[in-house]
Amino acid sequence: MSEEHKAGFVAIIGRPNVGKSTLVNALVGRKIVITSKHPNTTRNPIRGIISKPDFQMIVVDTPGIHKPKTLLGTRLNNMVTENLESVDAVLICIPADEEIGQGDEFIARQVLKQRRVYIAVTKVDRVKSEDLMQQLIAVSEFANRVGLKVEEIVPISAKELEQTDLLLGLLAKALPVSPSLYPEDITTDQASELTITELIREAAIEDLYEEVPHSVVVTIDEMSKREGKEFYDIHATLHVERDSQKSIIIGPQGSRLKAIGIRARGSVETFLDAKIYLGLHVKVSKEWQRDAKALTKLGFIER
Repeated sequence: MSEEHKAGFVAIIGRPNVGKSTLVNALVGRKIVITSKHPNTTRNPIRGIISKPDFQMIVVDTPGIHKPKTLLGTRLNNMVTENLESVDAVLICIPADEEIGQGDEFIARQVLKQRRVYIAVTKVDRVKSEDLMQQLIAVSEFANRVGLKVEEIVPISAKELEQTDLLLGLLAKALPVSPSLYPEDITTDQASELTITELIREAAIEDLYEEVPHSVVVTIDEMSKREGKEFYDIHATLHVERDSQKSIIIGPQGSRLKAIGIRARGSVETFLDAKIYLGLHVKVSKEWQRDAKALTKLGFIER
């Protein structure tokens, strides 16, 4: 290991649905975070571990900072604040195809005291070159207006892997000299069961609309490995808030729940590199997003 080997943490923050999770997966080189067209998909800070010969970077995918409407929303915002307190650099994501707004300004003001701040202008594959240039100018003016000292502004497309390697190299410069902080053969410190619940949730919310996706949370009831085989038996519960949502998740004659199971099984088998049996159950946990006891039971703990 080089004497100048570096290691440290980079928090990736931004409004909901600006491409943070897609970027984390691109930087890590494999899928460790679920993605969705629905905002506020990420509910737990997830650490992606990138180990290179001269550095190890731990990128922290955070929930989108937003004006909370529920106790869950408040706890998600608090999670972001907690993670900003112990990182070596912050990367703010601002999409190329949306105007900069009050949400971006609120986020920028949260990191004014951070020593190393970078901005990624995401989703550049969605805009024309002339529009991208205008957005880059707008981002620079925005940073100056709020008093944010920015190391670099980098236009990227995580979906197309455009300039993601450049961004990774720039972020690595912000890391302190240190040996690796995690084993170099892992890509996340997230427990396997939590990843599996997220993959099931991703499958469940894929074709849902309105408030239903935000009302879905998944727990593992039982998970066991069959003796002598690369085969797991997994039983999980999809929690929703109302009886009407339960009916939507199950679908006519159980058709939607069956489709969710097929989608989820493929994702989980890829993640585990093993075959699985997946049993899904739907339960109404009334107003769990607003119930402090229910949130704690489901893992959203107030610290």
